Amino acid sequence: MARAGLTTARLVQAGADMADEVGFDQVTVSALARRFDVKVASLYSHVKNSHDLKTGIALLALEELADRGASALAGRAGKDALTALANVYRDYAREHPGRYAAAQLRLDPEAAAASAGGRHAQMTRAILRGYDLTEPDQTHAVRLLGSVFHGYVSLESSGGFSHSAPDSQETWARILDALDALLRNWPAP
Repeated sequence: MARAGLTTARLVQAGADMADEVGFDQVTVSALARRFDVKVASLYSHVKNSHDLKTGIALLALEELADRGASALAGRAGKDALTALANVYRDYAREHPGRYAAAQLRLDPEAAAASAGGRHAQMTRAILRGYDLTEPDQTHAVRLLGSVFHGYVSLESSGGFSHSAPDSQETWARILDALDALLRNWPAP
């Protein structure tokens, strides 16, 4: 029988908190069992293994990011929407580094279908409606934005910009200006 108070949702939430504290790669079922002061076997009625736990954390992170993105985009268009969504990803990575890393986990097809990943693509495509792009250029632009957002956030979070001028916030603002200009003047094939 499952230990009173332990649920899959509670374990995933605790795993997400742990990921932010010690890093996503350090989250395991045994580490979580130590946190709850229970035997590892007590958790197996809620999660199959560490990969299952990490998948749950990834799904939670994707959902949190999508919710923040949707709120940030409400009523915005064009560069204002682009900046809002970009800042959601950057701010989330700063506040929740372990969860942000979890959101990058490659999900199996079943988990991916159940995830909020589709909402992320829809939000990015909503931004692009303000730039009058058609297919396949929209898909190219979605990939570009995802690459820039994730790439910058990853480099910044690993300390890649901490020892040089100008300030990384200034660079971030310039990158968003450049993306806006590129999207408004998308090159013909």
